[in-house]
Amino acid sequence: MKVLQFVLKNDPLKKPRVGLIIEGEVKKILDLETVDAKLPNTVIELLKQKPTFFTDVTGISLASLEQDDILLEDVILLPPVSGMDKVVCVGMNYKDHCEEQNVPVPKEPIFFSKFSSSVVGPNDSIPYPDVTQELDYEVELAVVIGKKGKNISRDKALDYVLGYTVAHDVSARDWQLKKNGGQWLIGKTMDAFCPIGPWIVTKSDIADLYNLGIRCRVNGETKQDSNTGQLVHRVENVIELLSKFVTLLPGDIILTGTPPGVGVFAKPPFFLKRGDKVECEIDEIGCIENKII
Repeated sequence: MKVLQFVLKNDPLKKPRVGLIIEGEVKKILDLETVDAKLPNTVIELLKQKPTFFTDVTGISLASLEQDDILLEDVILLPPVSGMDKVVCVGMNYKDHCEEQNVPVPKEPIFFSKFSSSVVGPNDSIPYPDVTQELDYEVELAVVIGKKGKNISRDKALDYVLGYTVAHDVSARDWQLKKNGGQWLIGKTMDAFCPIGPWIVTKSDIADLYNLGIRCRVNGETKQDSNTGQLVHRVENVIELLSKFVTLLPGDIILTGTPPGVGVFAKPPFFLKRGDKVECEIDEIGCIENKII
């Protein structure tokens, strides 16, 4: 199942809506408001008010789709989840990414954070901040938490996951690595530094979480090309450790790290510029595309 948030292009009020992708020769959208007008119009409120909604929703009749017949071209895609409490990131979490830096594989997950205000949609533009000269790209698999949890055991960790989406961990390398006393936060969390989407693919629809191709292209040229099998600390381990320190809440997202090929470690270094188009793609999930402006 693919879960998304969107607005109708012809809606003057630009009301956010929650929908499901209905697969076929042409992808269509089932607007959940047509199923039940009383449902919340954001994913995070649906998760809070109806924790089992997305596991029960498979019984919905598709007759509603025939009444409205919404096509992807009729909508503006929003981030598939927004207003979350936490955006947690894991650094240096691909074996091949550690190798390109010539650093040891971390024994424990390296956690850092982005502000939720950095989250934007799958096709939104990324304004180039005047304060940086070293803007970089990072494609990442993002985990979307589906229910509240604390001190979660590894064997129960995936019970707390709604699904997965694609994330672009935009990074200002000068601020991440050379300034601000070595703290990563400012270099990672400027406005629009976390595009996600295009939708959430529920965990049951992913055949093998640790065998997904993951790629990033800049202006059509492949810069990153790896596989989630290279993850050092798997999702279950990350959730188990993280939940010892903080309570995970519905809608929280965890960015699980990036593979090799980022600009800062290229020889010579390669950084984004205004006008560049960045595509981040993960097999079985989808592709997001953001222009640097």
